Amino acid sequence: MKRSTSAPETDADADRVKFDREGLKGARQLFGYLNRFRGYFIAALCAMAVTGFLVLLFPLLMGDLFGVAIQSSGSGEKIDVAHVLAQRDRIALILVGVLLVQAIVAYFRITWFARAGEGAVADLRREVYGRLVRLPMSFYGERRVGELSSRLAADLTLICDTLVKTTPQLLRQAITLVGSLVMIFITSLKLSLFMLACLPVVILAIALVGRKIRGRSKLAQDQMAESNVIVQETLQGITDVKAFGNESYEEARYDSAITRYFGTAMQTARARASFVSFIIFVMFGVIALIVWYGSGLLALPVAEGGLEASQFFQFILYTVFLSGAIGSLPEAISDVQKAIGATQRVREILDDAPEATGPTASSSSASDKAVRLTGDVSLEDIHFAYPSRADVPVLRGVSFTCQAGQRVAIVGPSGAGKSTLIALLLRLYDPNSGVIRFDGRDAREYPLDALRSQMAMVPQEVLLFGGSIRENIAYGRIGASDEEIVAAAKQANAHDFIESFPEGYDTAVGDRGVKLSGGQRQRIAIARAILADPAVLILDEATSALDSESEHQVQEALDLLMQGRTSIIIAHRLATVRKADCIVVLEDGRVAETGTHDTLVAKPDGLYAMLARLQFAHEVE
Repeated sequence: MKRSTSAPETDADADRVKFDREGLKGARQLFGYLNRFRGYFIAALCAMAVTGFLVLLFPLLMGDLFGVAIQSSGSGEKIDVAHVLAQRDRIALILVGVLLVQAIVAYFRITWFARAGEGAVADLRREVYGRLVRLPMSFYGERRVGELSSRLAADLTLICDTLVKTTPQLLRQAITLVGSLVMIFITSLKLSLFMLACLPVVILAIALVGRKIRGRSKLAQDQMAESNVIVQETLQGITDVKAFGNESYEEARYDSAITRYFGTAMQTARARASFVSFIIFVMFGVIALIVWYGSGLLALPVAEGGLEASQFFQFILYTVFLSGAIGSLPEAISDVQKAIGATQRVREILDDAPEATGPTASSSSASDKAVRLTGDVSLEDIHFAYPSRADVPVLRGVSFTCQAGQRVAIVGPSGAGKSTLIALLLRLYDPNSGVIRFDGRDAREYPLDALRSQMAMVPQEVLLFGGSIRENIAYGRIGASDEEIVAAAKQANAHDFIESFPEGYDTAVGDRGVKLSGGQRQRIAIARAILADPAVLILDEATSALDSESEHQVQEALDLLMQGRTSIIIAHRLATVRKADCIVVLEDGRVAETGTHDTLVAKPDGLYAMLARLQFAHEVE
């Protein structure tokens, strides 16, 4: 048995974009997030220009200091020691002043870049999260959430690192490269031309080997995302993993993913090691050649193109600066390109249309947003297929009516379309054809938030968010008072067990509510629904997974909750729907029959009667 976990196949350089029209558009998008912080960014650029200038002074001052140290050396003339020491101290003081100013300006440069970059990415994170929670369910139906969250986290981290670290580094190295190049030409034209003749070899090696490393890094990143998906899926389903005794299988699956990642990572490491070793050899080789060639120039008079010792020392330092800038620029440019690619992927999410919210603010009146539904619900010839499986119809012409205050039960075998109906009622999806009406009005004519605010659902598997019991109950109506939360808990038969905990309503429920039993989680969900005070209540097999005692307590709370409000009940256990005012029986996405429990069991050839015979006979046994 093998469960697929592989990420979509992509080209090795798919995360890296060229600087064509699309690339430039991506760059504008990336750096466009800095607009709100452009004051900090501009200040940081100015500080960078200052530090860049001060860095270029360092070789000059060091050369002068070196020149003072060896002046008159070998000339046979008597040295004025006091004068030499005075010159040395003066240059040293200037050097200390330059370094001090550079350190102070560098502090502000880094701080301002961080303020602009981190602020921009914080805005981007808020925008992305806001869009994610408002994207339609069809978006998530086509993607694996684990892979999406892992990849998105990696993209946002890459964008953050680029704005905070890589971009400043790229600009700083560019300034150093240009400044050092100018200074070496000023210092010695002959030596500069000799050095530049060696550069094409280095640049070619960086271009060829660097491309291979980037491709391997991309593959390793995808494989790490794949392994993260396995971890997330396993931990989310840890109960099933343990129940089936599949710990070893999951370990083997993760081990396989990590082994693939390790292999790719080692290939990348070997390529990078070869690359770095070659660059070190070439760089130091070039410096050795420069020293060899420059030592010959030292023997020539300055008038004939020769060099003074101090100039030669300056040239060596500028060469080191230049080599460092050349060596770091390709990787910095590559990281910026990757960040542009990451920005484009994030923009794809941001550009994806959010779920339709109904009338716009300008077209919907205040009464639409404040309207209180009476609870009439009708479905008229509903046809639907999930977007990810458009060729597989789930509902085929479903029609029924639920009057205000009625209890309507939806029953049928697995796969009949019961849960899909719930998704359509909540407008998680819209039907492909047909109309759902609330109080005689098309559901799409209501503002989405106003419509959903008057519906509440108690699902079979309750998801509690990490936090306290109080916070989870308050999720039904954000801003509810403590008195309202306690009142809702009492109505849901939850107050007593909550108070039995040492921390009461402040008890942490654990990840997904694992610290509470199934019955306790259900009663928290009921309290949440009570607090919401919905006009339409949806119960999705709310008691099917509970033991008899828990079911009795939960059913009592549900009976109280359903009083005076429209209730739509999804159930496999037919005993829970005997009191329903109307039962709608679904089969293969169609309404097979409707009626009360008594009228439906009186039809011996009907689907409901057959299900009832099977289920009640089993319960008797």
